[in-house]
Amino acid sequence: MEPLSIAMISDFFHPAVGGVENHIYMLSANLIRKGHKVIVITHSHPQGRVGIRWLLPCLKVYYIPFLPIASSATLPNFFTSLPYLRTILLREHIHLIHAHASLSSIGHEGILHSHLMGIRTVFTDHSLFGFDDAASILTNKLMVGTLKNVDAVICVSHTGRENTVLRGQLFDRDSEDPSKLAVRSNIYVIPNAIVAEHFKPCPQPPSDTITIVVLSRLAYRKGIDLLVATAPRICALFPNVNFVVGGDGPKLIDLLQMREKYLLQDRIELLGPVRPGDVLSVLLRGSIFMNTSLTESFGIAILEAACAGLYVVSTRVGGVPEILPEDMISFAEPEEDDVVRAISEAISIVSQGKHDPLQAHERMKTFYDWDQVTTRTEVVYHTVMRSKQIELWERMQSTMALGPFAGPIYTIILIVDCIFFLFLEWWLPREDLDFVHEHWDPKVFTELVKEEEERKRKEEEEGQVQVGEDGSCE
Repeated sequence: MEPLSIAMISDFFHPAVGGVENHIYMLSANLIRKGHKVIVITHSHPQGRVGIRWLLPCLKVYYIPFLPIASSATLPNFFTSLPYLRTILLREHIHLIHAHASLSSIGHEGILHSHLMGIRTVFTDHSLFGFDDAASILTNKLMVGTLKNVDAVICVSHTGRENTVLRGQLFDRDSEDPSKLAVRSNIYVIPNAIVAEHFKPCPQPPSDTITIVVLSRLAYRKGIDLLVATAPRICALFPNVNFVVGGDGPKLIDLLQMREKYLLQDRIELLGPVRPGDVLSVLLRGSIFMNTSLTESFGIAILEAACAGLYVVSTRVGGVPEILPEDMISFAEPEEDDVVRAISEAISIVSQGKHDPLQAHERMKTFYDWDQVTTRTEVVYHTVMRSKQIELWERMQSTMALGPFAGPIYTIILIVDCIFFLFLEWWLPREDLDFVHEHWDPKVFTELVKEEEERKRKEEEEGQVQVGEDGSCE
């Protein structure tokens, strides 16, 4: 396949930590390995990170001078980002932009502006949203206008695909029966992945104590209220069960109050924020991973826990039922009694030795691999590059079809955006831009990766992992 110049655009990227941030970085790194040129465009950070930065392996990141207003997302402004994006996309000779996350304002704006420069667009939706609360309604309206003219949409699960289709109104008239609507053909499902080598289980000595690990943002959407209600009941039913809870968020105070109320300070350990490099060490302290999310498009934390050898208990929500075999996970409805039942089932399975952590890790290595995800994403890119480009008049017609109110509003935004773009073409001619003429040989990156893998292999051979007297890995 012909190498492409790709721009990943999202409000969510490092140094912020999260599933979207990690997905963008790993996908970019693997695309570079396959010979593509990849840059990342995101907002600046209050710590002073603004301008151009480089991340391994040769990933250029543009931190444009917009600060987030809430949850790492910037304020939707539509037009002020155009001068920055136009300059970056033109000087880097970008063929295609890949926007990520429904709540990323800069991602939506990148899709809006890119069509003016003949740049193709792809959007990946990482989350599930509802239809009846204010935040979801506003997000869905913004997404409808953006996805009306996007070239392709990627979802991380089949449940997420259904949710995105409904929220984004991604329907076309059936050619055989115009009275019926059909889902667009440019919507794909490509799951997340993990680096299995980073989550190797550690053999633990036999113990009567069973530790349940929870790693999550401590927020309502993650079902922390459900954890608060069920943890005391589980501790009362099973005297040999302890909890280790990692994460930070507004619901931390509820967990602290619950622990004080039931005098469970010695049974429930609250770690607070956990650095990405410490996730494995926290997971290896337990034998069961508990997820109480009320909504989840995919659940990357579940994959990491399963790969580390933990048996998983999760609420049956969103795309979670799609990601693991039935013998590696116990499901519960998002209600208190059923969560206690599922935990009881998991404790029985682990106590009887029916779950083999090493076998689970070997299976996970074959399920989710970044090389497979990257290859499937490449197919989407090249399908988009071969497809017919949407003309301005077609974009205006499809935008007007959004409705009697949203249609004219989005069309006016589109027209003003075109006028602003023409002004910039006159004021800052593209011929005067400082174009980038760098050449990156993917063979260099391949050699660097081989050297790093060889170094790690030698380190592992020189100091094999051993189990200490306290059960920790040394």
